[in-house]
Amino acid sequence: MTSTVTAGMAKHTEHKTTKRQTVKKGVARSAAVKKKASSAKDIRASYNRYKDFGGQQYSGMQVGRSHKWFYDKGEWRETKITPDLWRIFYAVTKRRAGKAPKGSGAQTGTAYNWFILAHQRVEKLNANDYSTSMMGLKYKVAHKRADKGKWSAGTTTQRKHLLAFLKTLIHSLEEETIPITLQYNGVKYKGEGVPVPGTCHDGVCTQLDITLNEENLGIIRSGKSGWKMDQQKDQKFVDAIGNQIMLYYE
Repeated sequence: MTSTVTAGMAKHTEHKTTKRQTVKKGVARSAAVKKKASSAKDIRASYNRYKDFGGQQYSGMQVGRSHKWFYDKGEWRETKITPDLWRIFYAVTKRRAGKAPKGSGAQTGTAYNWFILAHQRVEKLNANDYSTSMMGLKYKVAHKRADKGKWSAGTTTQRKHLLAFLKTLIHSLEEETIPITLQYNGVKYKGEGVPVPGTCHDGVCTQLDITLNEENLGIIRSGKSGWKMDQQKDQKFVDAIGNQIMLYYE
């Protein structure tokens, strides 16, 4: 009899323990769900929150952050207009490398009008194939929010925005280009750096489009960890260019 009672008490205790564990798991899951929802809400709030950059108010991704994309097999068409000018058309789907955090980014259906200024480096590999890379800038002329159905600027205003940006770039080309001369690994380099619009503060520019020995090398940028260039693997060479830039501004 005593054995039966003891077994019953043990079973009852085990049932209570299992019930407590189930309740704890339920509370933990509920807390995790709430934390996840709060995190997604914080991400959305951070993306949509108005920010300031040099006196300019903006929303969306914070200045200084980056995207990485993979492009599907696209269609590129080009037609020669003059001896040096071509009309181009390119259509493709681009896909994010990795996954966007839930709740981040623009809503599905949001549209953008970008104006691209870039160096397209092309080299013939054989009769039918060319290697190609592109380095440069893209400027947001206007955007259209998914819930608005209307562009952020009308046609005339978009043209004015683009004109203002191009004037700034022309000023950089005419007035702010800095000479660069250096010796590296037994090779003498001579060229120039053109400041990227919006990256000059107190007379010092932190991002410049670099051309050396008649070849465009891309944009060099100064950050917390020093000078960086996307297409240059030799960091010592990049540092040598950066040092020449800093010497010019001293």
